[in-house]
Amino acid sequence: MAVPKRKMSRASTRMRRAQWKATPPTLVKTVENGKTTYSLPHRAKVVEDSTGDPMYMEYKGRKVADV
Repeated sequence: MAVPKRKMSRASTRMRRAQWKATPPTLVKTVENGKTTYSLPHRAKVVEDSTGDPMYMEYKGRKVADV
């Protein structure tokens, strides 16, 4: 494991950490039956029946898990 040879100053540490910025997640817009939904890419989505009860989860059109 790499170990620093000298202690890093508080100012240098904070300056380095200040460069890390949070970015908003990229959302994918899908329209199904006139209903617009936004979801995260490469995530399984919940499939609901006509009453709104969750039935199962699907990914790329395939059933992957029961809810």
